[in-house]
Amino acid sequence: MFNIALVEPEIPPNTGNIARLCLATGSRLHLVKPLGFSVDDRNLQRAGMDYWDQVHICYWESFAEFASATAPPIRRFLFTTKCERFYWDEEFQSGDYLVFGRETRGLPESFLRSNAQSCLTIPMARNARSLNLATAVAIALFEGIRQLNRHRA
Repeated sequence: MFNIALVEPEIPPNTGNIARLCLATGSRLHLVKPLGFSVDDRNLQRAGMDYWDQVHICYWESFAEFASATAPPIRRFLFTTKCERFYWDEEFQSGDYLVFGRETRGLPESFLRSNAQSCLTIPMARNARSLNLATAVAIALFEGIRQLNRHRA
């Protein structure tokens, strides 16, 4: 269905919750190293429940490797607080990559600049710095699923 990419995630429970979300939606999880934790981490396993081994996970050794392998014509959308284009303005397709950066820093600025046409944001009140990573992934992923199901009706 969708590809969820986490670039250098830092917080195990976020990644575990996103893994559970990917399993529940039939999506593939892409983890771009370096990771801020071990995939054997007890908190990660707990948040991902006991089915971590059932999640379709692709590990990437570096951001450069991931960026090169998913370059256009592959459709990838970069989620950031640093743009004005709302996620609901995009027409998602099955197979799209929804790409999210580190919890503390987001995606690299140079990558965002060179892919500005692919940047999307989730609107928030001005006094909010950002959303929790797992929450942001859920919002974007379920909008994509909603759109695909709307087109099937």
